[in-house]
Amino acid sequence: MSGFPRRALQAGGVVAAAALVLTGCLQNPNGGGGGSGGAGGAGGFIDSGTADGDKVVTILGAFGGDEEKNFNASLADFEKSSGIKIQYTGDQDFTTTVKQKVAAGDSPDIGLFPQPGGMLEFAAQKKVWPVDTYLDYDKLQSTLLPGFLDAARYKGRVYGAPMRNAVKSIVWYPKAAYEKGGYDTAPQTIQQLQSNVADKIAANGITPWCIGWGSDQATGWVGTDWVEELMLRMWGPDVYDQWTSHRIPFNDPRVVKALDEAAKFNKDPKMVLGGTKGVLNTKFGDAMTPAFANPPKCMLHRQGNFATTFYPKNVQADLDNQVGIYVFPKFSGGYDGQAILGGGDLAALFNGTDPDAQKVMAFLTSDKFGAPWAKAGGWLSPHKTFDLNNYPNETTKKIADIANKSAVLRFDGSDLMPKAVGSGTFWTEMVKWETGQSSQQTADNIEASWPKS
Repeated sequence: MSGFPRRALQAGGVVAAAALVLTGCLQNPNGGGGGSGGAGGAGGFIDSGTADGDKVVTILGAFGGDEEKNFNASLADFEKSSGIKIQYTGDQDFTTTVKQKVAAGDSPDIGLFPQPGGMLEFAAQKKVWPVDTYLDYDKLQSTLLPGFLDAARYKGRVYGAPMRNAVKSIVWYPKAAYEKGGYDTAPQTIQQLQSNVADKIAANGITPWCIGWGSDQATGWVGTDWVEELMLRMWGPDVYDQWTSHRIPFNDPRVVKALDEAAKFNKDPKMVLGGTKGVLNTKFGDAMTPAFANPPKCMLHRQGNFATTFYPKNVQADLDNQVGIYVFPKFSGGYDGQAILGGGDLAALFNGTDPDAQKVMAFLTSDKFGAPWAKAGGWLSPHKTFDLNNYPNETTKKIADIANKSAVLRFDGSDLMPKAVGSGTFWTEMVKWETGQSSQQTADNIEASWPKS
């Protein structure tokens, strides 16, 4: 589940046909491209959205409330300087609404997709435009986190670009208690995280891991994140891509081994607070709360940058002093680079011939977008070149730095899989796995559920 867990709030998810993610090519097949866009219907792409050149650009996305306010604030200076009026509409049921609007001939100029699957469906239908028809692809790729554009790739060509980043590969801990215990604040491998941290915490009478999967009908998505983290670290991004696109079966032996490794964190009653019942009965947003008790009841929480929004108010108000973080480390003997599991919102252009919409896309997907949102909190830029001084605290700066120094980023795997799996059997079978089902049976059951076409 990518970024802030919207799919935990609306389990409808997104239909993402695995066949759409067919390649991990890192080069633009068109040699960079970019610039002024093409003529109406150029290359067979369907031009839609509002009238061209009317100085009005419509955007449909999934975020509302404070996020919508901060998004609009981040566009204010651009609107003044460009003379383009941007009309944003937020819709919590974005996935359904955007399909309905496109089918009715009422497309927005730009869509902001919280998961890649729906965007890739439109790419297959030539209803969104490849970024190389209106942006400088090579320049864009040079500033983005490595691997981010691959989430928007269909048959070797990229159809969207990120305007927000989410970093999931973070280990959080209660700072004062953790440092008092003398635990390692920078374990280099998962094995060191076990021996130098978890085992020592347990020896001091504290359960090491704070883990909660509870999310109503979406319970299980936290478990999928653990498997994705381990698939990426144990076997590397190439195998990860093969797995999420079903070029290897879900019950490949490497997937089973990743599930077995995930069990060491999630199923061992000595390692996780409350054992398996505690994992399933604790809401994901409440998982870290026991770490702030005196003394802590658990210490370690692996979760994305959005986790802080669920922490106690006094912790949020003094984040830098209350919590510490480090990257979820590499797996010894596995992929040698530091990989990051993440997500984000991908901007895609429906109105491919409108110069105004092209200009908005160029700004939205640049490292110049987002400073007001970043300063308000709750937003990360997908660009390595974004000014870290825009972030409101050292914790957020450190998260951004972790992402910037990563060797590769991969989008949340369940968001890349077909809906029947990614927000279906992958969730439900992980719940069965947590209650005792074997890793092999779990992988076999999910493989059997993969759509045949």
